[in-house]
Amino acid sequence: MAHSDPLNIVPFEERFRGQVIALWQACGLTRPWNDPDKDIDRKLTDENGAFFLLLGADETLIGSVMVSHDGHRGSIYYLSIDPAHQAEGYGKQLMAHCEAYLKELGCPKINLFVRRGNEAVKGFYEGLGYAEEAAVPMGKRLIPDL
Repeated sequence: MAHSDPLNIVPFEERFRGQVIALWQACGLTRPWNDPDKDIDRKLTDENGAFFLLLGADETLIGSVMVSHDGHRGSIYYLSIDPAHQAEGYGKQLMAHCEAYLKELGCPKINLFVRRGNEAVKGFYEGLGYAEEAAVPMGKRLIPDL
């Protein structure tokens, strides 16, 4: 289902912090080992990316996304759309905004992660032309959040 409301994609504003965290929780994006406040604080120090909010006409938070560019590839994190507005085209348009932002920076490729078993989100990204790659993501926690 497509929406008819105009999109208002803006940079993150501190007054929305609590609503963003609540949105991430409603979308199942938070984990006990990641402090969402610290994730926001860290993103706000990132000079090679952006943190976008999608607001409705009445400034209701509908979605958010973090975008980074390391000079070689772009990354998408915390893409979230209010569950009451999912399947209305907002996620697709927010991703298009991120892709245009990264392309303007000269970014040739985007990487993103989908948790194993999250078939609905995997299908969403596949519908946008993303595909699983022959790579194994690896990580190591350097600073514990909790």
